[in-house]
Amino acid sequence: MNNGINNSIKNSVLVAFFSVLLIWLVKWVEVNFHLTFGSLGIKPLSLIGLIGIFTSPFIHGDLTHLINNSMPVFILIALLYQFYKDVFLNILFLSILLTGIGVWLFGRPVYHIGASGLIYALAGFVFLSGIVKKHPQLIAISLLVSFLYGGIVWGILPYKEKISWESHLSGLICGFILAIIFKNKGPIRKKYDWELEEENQDLDIQYHYKE
Repeated sequence: MNNGINNSIKNSVLVAFFSVLLIWLVKWVEVNFHLTFGSLGIKPLSLIGLIGIFTSPFIHGDLTHLINNSMPVFILIALLYQFYKDVFLNILFLSILLTGIGVWLFGRPVYHIGASGLIYALAGFVFLSGIVKKHPQLIAISLLVSFLYGGIVWGILPYKEKISWESHLSGLICGFILAIIFKNKGPIRKKYDWELEEENQDLDIQYHYKE
């Protein structure tokens, strides 16, 4: 039993590690080959900007931007894989797709880059999913990640010109939507004996009512 849990955690960490490594690899290529990938971001309402829906999460303006996003990406990817392994790719793909579409439709006419939209989508998904499932562990961990990232609420407000608050807001909404769509997937909260007794009593009442 313990070996199974340890292997599951190990796999989650590895998936998260390689996800972050991929983002760093993109920045390494950009720096070492003197390239600029900023034009591969999302350019709202532009046909050429559509490609950014899938490429923008891997592109960062500088090392500070990349470092700030790395830890939240690592933790949230690990959590997602650990608790939602069966639908991990579905949630990850839809988070990137829907967040990107939202930015493309409603964002300012500039290039939007970075993984922050994905971070907000995953944080929103884990948070609301925890509430829907009444799973306190998921709620607590997601709140912690959001706090460490800088405050998820402030991030959706246009308080800094160079920050894509549109990505944050779009990601958060996307995460909430996906939490509802996948509400029957992932971990199930253990029910206490008194809850089971109440359910049995309700069933008895329904049975007698039908009789």
